[in-house]
Amino acid sequence: MFIERAHSIREVHHHLELFPVTAIVGPRQSGKSTLALQMQPDHYFDLENPRDLFRLEQPQLALEKLKGLICIDEIQRKPDLFPLMRYLTDINPEQRYLILGSASRELVTGSSESLAGRIGYIELGGFTIDEIRDRETLWFRGGLPPSTLSATDADSILWRNNYIKTFLERDLPQLGVQIPSSTIRRFWTMLSHFHGQLLNLSQLGESFGITGKTARHYVDILESALTVRLLEPWHNNTSKRLVKSPKLYIRDSGIFHSLQAIESRDRLEAHPMLGASFEGFALEQCCRVINRDVYFWRTHAGAELDLYWIGPAGPVGAEFKYADIPRTTKSMHTAIADLSLEHLYVIYPAGECFPLHEKITALPLSDVPERLR
Repeated sequence: MFIERAHSIREVHHHLELFPVTAIVGPRQSGKSTLALQMQPDHYFDLENPRDLFRLEQPQLALEKLKGLICIDEIQRKPDLFPLMRYLTDINPEQRYLILGSASRELVTGSSESLAGRIGYIELGGFTIDEIRDRETLWFRGGLPPSTLSATDADSILWRNNYIKTFLERDLPQLGVQIPSSTIRRFWTMLSHFHGQLLNLSQLGESFGITGKTARHYVDILESALTVRLLEPWHNNTSKRLVKSPKLYIRDSGIFHSLQAIESRDRLEAHPMLGASFEGFALEQCCRVINRDVYFWRTHAGAELDLYWIGPAGPVGAEFKYADIPRTTKSMHTAIADLSLEHLYVIYPAGECFPLHEKITALPLSDVPERLR
């Protein structure tokens, strides 16, 4: 089954018009190669293909006479190509590069200076709710295409378990991670218990029997591989004492459910982390739509806001509630006053869009792409 990702296609076309090099970064199996092939590149190199890797052993000879759109997949395997791409695009305006990497922009580029001013980045995660209308399936299985599009939930679970194994045993070592896969697996599983909570590295390290510094290193590995999101706190100029630790989320809801051994939808409904699961899923969907720097906000007195960003008209906030009918709280009104919010959305699983207050709207998750993009 093929799902056309129209918004991502438009985004890639726009970047190709603006930059000589466009990078699509995202986790393994998120659909980067499929999206790139829809751009109909004139030349395609897959660095996991030994033949293509051999062709690029003398990269300048292989690339300098090419014209048109050149796609290089799994670019993190040859970071030495970046200075060459800078040179080639400077002397040959007929060349455009579309590079794909299964890691964050820092790991993909190796050195941000190499292509400064010449490269645009697109982060491609799994499917979104405007691409997959069956929200329940997308939430339970996650957005990675082979998992989302599996014939059955059982097939999806089997695929995800093998994906986790392959990611730990093959993908991380290719990124230079020299930590036993069993250690990272146990750590990743432990992290899933902190999903949606403040990251306390000392507590995390103590629970795992390592130092806080080592715990930070492990978190950084998983964050750089785009499997974990660290949501930083927003610090405004109020006199209130603000929380300074980031919040941690497992980015793909299906992977989160596998790490938590949630193997059926009925089990998810009865699980104590049901609310946290919905929060992480909804937050990730919002981040994909908003496509801006996002934060959370929390004071030591207990007022908090799950998501905060600066929109075109000013500051905007969102709260995530797993409820049939969401209601306003004192904390929401505090956030509106302290952060001078233009509007606050209370995002809940399903229902109608309706006002809760002059500046607060109850928004079903299905309406997020239309209202927040």
